[in-house]
Amino acid sequence: MDSFDRAILTALQQNGAMTNAELSQRVHLSPSQCSRRRAALEKAGVIRGYAALLDPAALGFGVRAFARVNLRDHGQQNEGNFAAFVGRLPQVRAAHSVSGDADYILDLHVEDLGALAAFIHDHLLPHPQVAQVRSEIVLKTMKDDGGLPLAAVAACQP
Repeated sequence: MDSFDRAILTALQQNGAMTNAELSQRVHLSPSQCSRRRAALEKAGVIRGYAALLDPAALGFGVRAFARVNLRDHGQQNEGNFAAFVGRLPQVRAAHSVSGDADYILDLHVEDLGALAAFIHDHLLPHPQVAQVRSEIVLKTMKDDGGLPLAAVAACQP
């Protein structure tokens, strides 16, 4: 991956709907070169897909929270069952197995505090493998860039 590929990826992280003509102006390559490079990055799996960035509050999802979940028992089957369970919950936008005092951290988007309470009490706590749930409600988001810090990687390379 060279500086042009990183520039293409950086631009697409900011606007995945950018045409190859717009992209070529941004990264200083011809549209055909951008198209070939973009296709190669897609084929290699570096670009996994494209999505629209939606405003949660505008769509009625007024509360974002993080739930820290501990399981009762560990083991491949229990963790697989929990992962499948979490995968079926639309309120869970991301789930991570983590180190520290929690087994998992779930990124949640719900309508309001009542919906958060219902989600925790009706879905998470009744699950037979869940021992404990602690939640933190996001009061204010100061930064939510998404994407990857490609400029930082480029600065570290010779």
